[in-house]
Amino acid sequence: MQNLRIVPEGDSSLLIQFEQVISPSVNQRIAAAAKLIKAQQISGITDMIPTYCSLLINYNPLVISYDALYKRVESIVRMESHQEAGQKKIWEIPVLYGGAYGPDLSTIAEHAGLSEEEVIKIHSGTDYLIYMLGFLPGFTYLGGLDEKIHTPRLASPRVRIPAGSVGIGGSQTGIYPMDSPGGWQLMGMTPVKTYDPARETPILVEAGDYIRFVPVSEAEYLDIKAAVDAGTYQVRVRKGED
Repeated sequence: MQNLRIVPEGDSSLLIQFEQVISPSVNQRIAAAAKLIKAQQISGITDMIPTYCSLLINYNPLVISYDALYKRVESIVRMESHQEAGQKKIWEIPVLYGGAYGPDLSTIAEHAGLSEEEVIKIHSGTDYLIYMLGFLPGFTYLGGLDEKIHTPRLASPRVRIPAGSVGIGGSQTGIYPMDSPGGWQLMGMTPVKTYDPARETPILVEAGDYIRFVPVSEAEYLDIKAAVDAGTYQVRVRKGED
């Protein structure tokens, strides 16, 4: 268990600390550990929360003690299993870039010294690893944004950013899953609901998955939005190689 520690976190949580660097390989170890632990169906575990460098396990101490859980978890993570190559899960998220849907696209382009079309091509040309979810339910922390389009956050955050907005904040890009305040530069919008409390699985994606942004026209955006509202739209998911 090189570069790995298991420690208590309060009276009902256990924290698995992996190597303290942000990297796809560490993220794969975290995702693999979460998958293995979930497969064991350990009674008492109530939730698992992956982050950049750790996996937090919440549990009910009336069902399982810390010592018992520690032993179960330690035996699992000793396996040092990694996700199998070729099992990359990529969610294709349609995005309408610019205009009223992405009011800061011109600012991003100007900061980068590129045209808006070049920014869109760069932004939609990468499979982004979902390192973790947080801040808001379903808010994705993505890795892999090209340095060419890194853009500082707004000097004065907006009071309300609409759900579905796609933006850049510094070296990160992501999707706002619900209406909220925020300071990211908005470059587009997706009609896909990455968080829907009425859905059987409210959060669409998981840490360890990937997102690919797919540019669409306004007509395509409106057609997809109508299908999403009707409950008939299925986000395309494809497999790729790690």
